[in-house]
Amino acid sequence: MATNLTPQYHKAEEQYRRAATTEEELKWLEVMLKEMPKHKASEKLQSEIKQRISRTKRELEAERKAPKKAHGVVIPRQGAGTVILLGGPNAGKSSLVRQLTRATPEVAPYPFTTRLAAPAMMPWEDIHVQLIDTPPITSAFMESYLLNMIRAADLAVLLVDLDTDEGIEQCQELLDRLNATKTRLAAQSMLDEADLGLSFTRTLLAPNKLDAPGAGDRLELLHELCPLDFPEYPISTETGAGVEDLRTAIYRALNVVRVYTKQPTHKTADFERPFTLPAGSTVLDVAEQVHRDFAEKFKFARVWGTGVHDGIVVKGDHEVHDRDVVELHI
Repeated sequence: MATNLTPQYHKAEEQYRRAATTEEELKWLEVMLKEMPKHKASEKLQSEIKQRISRTKRELEAERKAPKKAHGVVIPRQGAGTVILLGGPNAGKSSLVRQLTRATPEVAPYPFTTRLAAPAMMPWEDIHVQLIDTPPITSAFMESYLLNMIRAADLAVLLVDLDTDEGIEQCQELLDRLNATKTRLAAQSMLDEADLGLSFTRTLLAPNKLDAPGAGDRLELLHELCPLDFPEYPISTETGAGVEDLRTAIYRALNVVRVYTKQPTHKTADFERPFTLPAGSTVLDVAEQVHRDFAEKFKFARVWGTGVHDGIVVKGDHEVHDRDVVELHI
């Protein structure tokens, strides 16, 4: 029997998946419970959420009573989305950051050159996407803070070293290490309804170093020994082959739209700084991004763009599309 979860529930679930603190987890769990349709088909999920709310409240109380201690690495979200780069030693994460951004992380032919997670901004047309370079994950070592970062990311890019026979083994070790936790990689981001603590992050596969001798054979072996259902974009961070295709794939996988705003007193919109929202968002969602007061005092909007007559008056539930211009009235 279908639970028929509402868009408001799914938005709250996504915020819960990205929560960086216990307080945020509790807030969004309570919103999920509030927004969930109450019927027999949703009883199991209701029970799971209630149990998790109880556990989260106990965890929060314990945190408040415990001595203050330093938190793990926290990188504030920026841009149109957050993409975390993952891989074994020397997979080429930092080299990819150099190719896709203006950042200059240290790149060296020895493992564990990257010791701390570091953000950089990837341009794509008129917006930027946040990339996070990370230390390698192996069977013997993984920074504990990476689990929260992977869970909170909009997308992961898994790099595999095709320059060495150990690259496939390192990829499998990374996957095994994550599969032993409740933060895992998948073709789509989601939470397991039977266990809301089990989180999956959408992933692109980027076999790297296509220019290396024997890379083609190792790519075939990767498909045979470590079959994955992630969309695949083979690249060479040394020559740049495939990197621009990966850049576009990263943006497309975020599934966002750009919306430009226009003031009623101005003839043209602000085309320098678009707002980015998940596909399927509404005019009211745009208003909330502009300022909370705009959402609370919203009356109507005029829209120029896809599937509408220029300047048509719409209500808050009108769905916006990529490159629409929205004029808010309060």
